[in-house]
Amino acid sequence: MSGSSLASAAPPMEFDRLPTPWEGPLVRPRLPVGVGILAILISFFAVAMVLAGLLYLLNALLGSVVPASLEFFTSLDPLGAAILIVLGASLLAVATSLWHQETWALWTTIVLVFATTAYLFFTGSITVLFLVFIVLLVYLLAVRRYFY
Repeated sequence: MSGSSLASAAPPMEFDRLPTPWEGPLVRPRLPVGVGILAILISFFAVAMVLAGLLYLLNALLGSVVPASLEFFTSLDPLGAAILIVLGASLLAVATSLWHQETWALWTTIVLVFATTAYLFFTGSITVLFLVFIVLLVYLLAVRRYFY
């Protein structure tokens, strides 16, 4: 361009404020009822696992502080009780994340349900429990669009 054409150009526009930034919809999809029920059931089992491990460890380390009738598993050892506590805490994290519709929790649950279904199939335990796990697997795959 030549220097004379720049002189005839319109002066730049000035604004008092910037336009508001565009934000997409912040609507979070509703929690499917089945996922909510599953999260509650997983959390109950997780709390039971943590309590069972803690009660056993309390009884093993402090003597008979806890009555033996409160122990869920009588044939544990301290290492097994510690593993039970860690697994229970992990399941509690998965249940909480399922409730908050986090994708990693959905896929973790799908993998665990698939592994359990495969185990039941290959051991020949095709019962009502097997059918429940098949329905649960199909349901979890169907509601995956509700997770982000």
